[in-house]
Order: sequence, then structure tokens, then C-alpha cells
Amino acid sequence: MTNPYQTTLPDGKIPQLRVMPMPSDANVHGDVFGGWIMAQVDIAGSLPAVRRANGRVATIAVNSFLFKQPVFVGDLLSFYAEVVKVGNTSITVNVEVYAERNRLQVETVKVTEATLTYVATDDDRKPRPIPPLAE
Repeated sequence: MTNPYQTTLPDGKIPQLRVMPMPSDANVHGDVFGGWIMAQVDIAGSLPAVRRANGRVATIAVNSFLFKQPVFVGDLLSFYAEVVKVGNTSITVNVEVYAERNRLQVETVKVTEATLTYVATDDDRKPRPIPPLAE
């Protein structure tokens, strides 16, 4: 039986983060807690935001968050993040999460997608302008 949700990892893209949930990240049934996944998505999303802001950022909004499939202990999760919008002080990032499971016959499914907004902050943790891209 084939899984209608099965897909492949995005071609030509490098994940920002790869991690395997452990038993302590799950409930008694082996399903990984949504809050744990949300924390990992926030970390993955912050990486391109920090790079684009050239410094510290803070999460100011989770614009959307969709759990498409469950995540299990032992899944290898790949988090892909890309900047989709840059404002004066804010950066919006899309994050997609894929799970590779069944080690002998690898099955890859998209498990989560989210959009988060970060604000660049200075040493006093006040909003600061995003620097222009170097030419």
C-alpha cells in the first residue's frame, strides 16, 4: 500500500536543521509533542533570519503553523527555511519539515509547514533596521 502523502526532499535545497526526536520528546504512544516540533521550527527559521539581519533576531509572530502528518520517535526530520519577506526591521521566513521514516524502505513525508516573523534587535533588544544586502 502506498502512502498518498509520500514525497521527496526538496531538490537543490540544503536543510537548515536535521534532527531525530527521542523518546523524551514524545507521549506514551510515541507521537512527538507539537510543542517540541514548534521549538525546532523556530530554531530553523531563525537561522536564515539571523543571517539576513546580520545579528540578533527575536520571534515576534507565528503567522501560520500546520501539522500535516504525525511525527514519530526515530523519524529523521529535515527543516528547510527560506526568507520570503524583508521589512524595515522584520523578516518573514517559511519553514517546511519533512520526515524520513522506515529505514529499509525510506518513506519521506511532509509533516509540518509554518511561517514565522522575526524582528532584528540591537544590544538593548530594541528593534533595529535590517541592513541592505551587500552588492
